[in-house]
Amino acid sequence: MSVDLERIANVADAEAVASLVNKAYRPEDGVRGWTHESGLIAGERTNARQVADAINRTDSFVLLGLKGQEIVACVHVEKEGTECHIGMLAVSPSLQGKGIGNRMLSQAEDFARMTFSSETFTILVLSARPELISFYTKRGYQRTGGAIDYPFLAGVGIPKLRGLKVEVLKKRSDNAP
Repeated sequence: MSVDLERIANVADAEAVASLVNKAYRPEDGVRGWTHESGLIAGERTNARQVADAINRTDSFVLLGLKGQEIVACVHVEKEGTECHIGMLAVSPSLQGKGIGNRMLSQAEDFARMTFSSETFTILVLSARPELISFYTKRGYQRTGGAIDYPFLAGVGIPKLRGLKVEVLKKRSDNAP
């Protein structure tokens, strides 16, 4: 399955993007999907202000996947030197497992190559999410051995586990999966 249209988000999309990301990562009880972090982290993953800030920053873009007029997927791409940070990859829980995440990740990498001539992509993943780490390593990302403490002050939720870490994964832009 694929999305009908892909485009770059604008500030008017911030609320819908934040809602999608929160449904994908921290859904209400009873909602299924494999990207859930609800057992690890309480609270929202993001909010409309944070998404709008990402959209408004220089060299920062949120790419959208649409089904009709509905935003059903997104990914954030931000230039950091010769690297691009890729994050906030989210797909509507009802559409997960259908290849949309793969396509959005590929689109983000292509966008980073074409727009910024990026040499390396960096992704941060909760170390307690081996299935998500596996998703990225199957697509050419490598574990760097680098990890940082969960960013308590970033406004992205409160860990339910002590010592939660975020792993750094990298992929050279010329390294296809």
